Amino acid sequence: MTLNGKGVVTLGETMGLLTPPAAPRLRDGAQMTLGIGGAESNVAIALARLGLPSTWISRVGDDDLGTLITREIRAEGVTVLAERDPVFPTGLMVKEGRGGRTTRVRYYRAGSAASRLDAAEVERYAQAVADAAVLHVTGISPALGPGPAAAVLRAVEIAREHGTFVSFDVNHRSALWPAEQAGPVLADLARRADLTFAGPEEAALLLGVPASPVENFEDGTGLGRRLLAGVGGSVVLKLGALGAIALTGDDAHHGPTEPVVATDPVGAGDAFVGGYLAALLEAADPPACLDLANRIGGAVCRAPGDWEGLPTRAELDALSGTGEVVR
Repeated sequence: MTLNGKGVVTLGETMGLLTPPAAPRLRDGAQMTLGIGGAESNVAIALARLGLPSTWISRVGDDDLGTLITREIRAEGVTVLAERDPVFPTGLMVKEGRGGRTTRVRYYRAGSAASRLDAAEVERYAQAVADAAVLHVTGISPALGPGPAAAVLRAVEIAREHGTFVSFDVNHRSALWPAEQAGPVLADLARRADLTFAGPEEAALLLGVPASPVENFEDGTGLGRRLLAGVGGSVVLKLGALGAIALTGDDAHHGPTEPVVATDPVGAGDAFVGGYLAALLEAADPPACLDLANRIGGAVCRAPGDWEGLPTRAELDALSGTGEVVR
């Protein structure tokens, strides 16, 4: 596939992230580590580490968390287009866990600066979207309120007007809105996109049917074909330990993944998307896109943090090597 434009533009909220150590538990007064995290910026960082241009559009508070977020993302080589809100604060999320494993993520983002993002603000960055090869959005932003929902739709409209490829990761967050509200909105976005990423439960949500287990490649292919028929474009179904399936037209490609010891699986889905889009930008075929996506996703699982484990090209090659120490 040949894409017009250059690089990927992402749009969405990034928050401060508090993570407890392996012990004690948060409730026992653990000393927290402060970092950042956000699905769309995770994708942008994944691309930048692979040497591809990426841009992140958002809004942050005029506070220390906002400064930390914009500084960290810029330091990763991502172009940052983020207004500083003088009134509303930067959002925050907190990981809870046991034994060093994340068991739950809680969000403190109501009334955040990013929840004030709207279509007018996206309009100011229209040229960045128009000049990009890919616009990548997720189903998280529409859950933050009418303004962010309108911002995503306007970004997609601008992309469509200028021939920019639209990538959409369903990324349903049940903590933000119920399935009956989310389903129609996310299905509409998928129909507007050229490429939709979804897990099995998210595919069922878009189709408006009960979720059922996907136990093998055949189950996944059947579900993927139903989703493809419902939303059009191309579909990538993320199946966890089973790997992933890319479907375009009559073709279905299975990308198996190698087992990894997961230190922190949060962010692996974003890493997968970043790897897939990186390969797509390089005109790779679906099997090659799936291969890179699975390798990037697996690398992130091995390290704590949402994005810190994202590999560069050289690090990715090293992960595929003998495992011997370079002295």
